Amino acid sequence: MAFRQALQLAACGLAGGSAAVLFSAVAVGKPRAGGDAEPRPAEPPAWAGGARPSPGVWDPNWDRREPLSLINLRKRNVESGEEELASKLDHYKAKATRHIFLIRHSQYHVDGSQEKDRTLTPLGREQAELTGLRLASLGLKFNKIVHSSMTRAVETTDIISRHLPGVCKVSTDLLREGAPIEPDPPVSHWKPEAVQYYEDGARIEAAFRNYIHRADARQEEDSYEIFICHANVIRYIVCRALQFPPEGWLRLSLNNGSITHLVIRPNGRVALRTLGDTGFMPPDKITRS
Repeated sequence: MAFRQALQLAACGLAGGSAAVLFSAVAVGKPRAGGDAEPRPAEPPAWAGGARPSPGVWDPNWDRREPLSLINLRKRNVESGEEELASKLDHYKAKATRHIFLIRHSQYHVDGSQEKDRTLTPLGREQAELTGLRLASLGLKFNKIVHSSMTRAVETTDIISRHLPGVCKVSTDLLREGAPIEPDPPVSHWKPEAVQYYEDGARIEAAFRNYIHRADARQEEDSYEIFICHANVIRYIVCRALQFPPEGWLRLSLNNGSITHLVIRPNGRVALRTLGDTGFMPPDKITRS
């Protein structure tokens, strides 16, 4: 499965989608000069324990792709002169902006006994059509569609992709639904086992590190990428990308078929253009479950 996903990502030809990055999803790697990742000792996210950045203080190296940190990590000699240092920094600097469109799957049959039985409802299929039309109407040259391997996400992708002919599709297990981190405040109606947070949280964090980062230095033009997955995954990604406390992910709400738009600038700054937009749907077509 991992090998096939790696080949699919390589076929899409975008920075951040190399086989090396995919294979390092769990043992997360640090970027090399070429933009791939190499294994490094596992380290817990800042929010998992220990010191957390002070509120309101932005970490410019949140994706471990700040040019100066890449030189230091590879033990470059940065004391050999300002001109040489400037040249090295320019080599690692991103030039393009990444536009990340996070799409929640459409309404599905929640009573399916097995995951494969949780297919889209007739309304869910209508929602996917509306989302596909909305994305097509933006007039953007989308580079790829990465989607969760769960049935409801696959079906949503199939419908949306009809409106975006020629856009490469990649399936991944990393974006499957799960319990990313124990929410704060807790909720009484949803209490996953602790092992779920441990297993799902590591996988969803790996998805964040693999897919959400500034553009590779080799990327010359802005990119527009679609990720079709699930509410918990999207809410967690938004909190992590904006450097908000990720425990607050459950305070966000997303409709089925909604569009969330993140922008990652070459300097690593992140902006949230839209969160859970369904303004393109008639009111009677909007659902949350």
